[in-house]
Amino acid sequence: MKKFTANGHEVTSSEFKKRILIVEDQFIEAHDLQLILEKASYEVTGIARSVEQALEQIEINRPDLVFLDIMLKGSRNGIELAHILKEKYIGFIFISANSSKSILDQAKTTQPYGFIVKPFREQDVLTTLEIAFYRQQYSLESQLLQQFQLQAAITDIINSDLKKEEALLAFAKATQTFIPFDYLETGFVTTTHFDNLGIVRRNLDQYQMINLQKLSQIAEISEKEINETYRKSKADKEPIIYSEEALINNFQEAPIKALIAHNFGIKSYLVFPLSIATIQSYHFTFYSRNLNVYSQEHLRILNSLEPLFCQFITKIYSKEDVNLPAKKTEIKNVKPVNPEQGFDGIIGNSSQMSAVFNYIRKVSPSDTSVLVLGESGTGKEKIAQSIHALSPRKDKPLVIINCGAIPENLAESLLFGHEKGAFTGALDRRIGKFEMADGGTIFLDEIGEMSLELQVKLLRVLQEREIERVGGTSSMKIDVRIIAATNKNLEEEVAAGRFRMDLYYRLHVFPIMVPPLKKRKEDIPDLANHFIAVYSEKMGRKAPVLSDFALQQIMNYNWPGNIRELEHVIQRAILLTDGNTIKEIELSMSSKMHPEQPSESFSIKTILENERDYILYILKKCNGKISGAGGAAEILDIHPSTLNSKIKKLEIKKGII
Repeated sequence: MKKFTANGHEVTSSEFKKRILIVEDQFIEAHDLQLILEKASYEVTGIARSVEQALEQIEINRPDLVFLDIMLKGSRNGIELAHILKEKYIGFIFISANSSKSILDQAKTTQPYGFIVKPFREQDVLTTLEIAFYRQQYSLESQLLQQFQLQAAITDIINSDLKKEEALLAFAKATQTFIPFDYLETGFVTTTHFDNLGIVRRNLDQYQMINLQKLSQIAEISEKEINETYRKSKADKEPIIYSEEALINNFQEAPIKALIAHNFGIKSYLVFPLSIATIQSYHFTFYSRNLNVYSQEHLRILNSLEPLFCQFITKIYSKEDVNLPAKKTEIKNVKPVNPEQGFDGIIGNSSQMSAVFNYIRKVSPSDTSVLVLGESGTGKEKIAQSIHALSPRKDKPLVIINCGAIPENLAESLLFGHEKGAFTGALDRRIGKFEMADGGTIFLDEIGEMSLELQVKLLRVLQEREIERVGGTSSMKIDVRIIAATNKNLEEEVAAGRFRMDLYYRLHVFPIMVPPLKKRKEDIPDLANHFIAVYSEKMGRKAPVLSDFALQQIMNYNWPGNIRELEHVIQRAILLTDGNTIKEIELSMSSKMHPEQPSESFSIKTILENERDYILYILKKCNGKISGAGGAAEILDIHPSTLNSKIKKLEIKKGII
């Protein structure tokens, strides 16, 4: 099986050997899985038969991913272990047998990277594993989850009545999960004396405060000597990571860090300074006894939460004489969005849209594939444009393709191009959309409308990072970032056999759900005023204002057509308004044209659930006929007895066929 780096280059197994732990209490299944994995050049770190054994093995040899049976012998099951793995940011794939729906629902809440069903086939295991590693490697989900969880924890501390040392200890415990440390140093930067507090982590959940007196006892030097060492130390003004040679060199600049490193066995540290108001400088320094612990991901988390950290420090020192202006507590976490930040054309300050903006900011700098989900008319194309505008590819092309409007007989030529004479009518060479987008971004709108044949070719492009023109004899490498969008429930499409599961997981690396307008009604006044200004300017007239009655009308309406419908309604209202005020909005025609649609669920289904849905879909198409010509078994290409066994196992009743 081929494996790829983040840039899509194939590498050998010696360069890329992932470590996998199997947690399975059935010997035969565990052994079979081990053989499959080792045959495919994966390293199996061990087989654990209980949650306790698994945790012991993880501490000794941390795996890259875990195959995890849902039902395990003993008092703790796989779902409980999954929650622990999630906290440790270790990916996992569930192994499922005859689990009930309630058990599977519980399992899905842990957000696994996949499911395999017993008895499993080799191809099922390897495909699921490849998708899991792809998602784990490229996805920013864990990073975003860390940020939001840490933000919530610190906000709780800010809102509490904890005193300074208690609050710092709570902060340390909350931060440890996301920015690991063995020693945390905090305090204001001064030029006269050591004014810091240290927090040393003793074990899993035990911490000890280290003040100047305690540090003096540990280091076996006087407090005066520590103060002198501190005065000689140069403070970092920017966030920075020190490890190996950089750490040794920094000891010359900051001997206080050498003192701490020597006494606590430190091998790397991360310095994160804060500016509190205009006259105070505060810092957090995270120390670790391990090499190369800290990364740019840690810095990104800290940078994203810097305003909240300032708010936290301001709160806990508010009763002390540190000259902190009271107004500093007004720091907000979300900055206003404006067109210059790359969100041109996206209007909204609701909490739902703030979350979308945060997702866009997070994913834009990377090459991660993005899947934009949402109802028709919610502005999915605008989201794609913003991602591109904020990315390093912004000076390269953004090529937009409506997959629902591509003629099937011309699809391959349109996407990948063709050579002269490739088919009747191919009088010249044609450059395809993917080649046009080389170095930039390609936006595949209405991806759910793409034919299965074309899905196979798109999957190859995602895997190999190369295309071949129709009629061509050689492949060419391309560098494109994929953004896809759909208003369909792709899981239902997968279950019905209309969308490939492996392509779905390739695209579903970083989903962004765009909320419908009825879920963000506080944005309606701003959107309406924006459209009034735009269309009034186009018509060369003074922009009318919305009356209170008209505003109430559009606020009370459910907007099944979303922003697109609102735009058209406002445009029509301007045309029908003679004066300077829009007194009433005509919604009756719009209501008839856009009956309210039920909201769709985009939750991930298990392979077992998808298999059940697909078999049920085929059985309904065949009017319940199982064997013989035109029967479900023939269409599914399996023996009728096998199909009957699956129907029984999946609890498909005749009454629902």
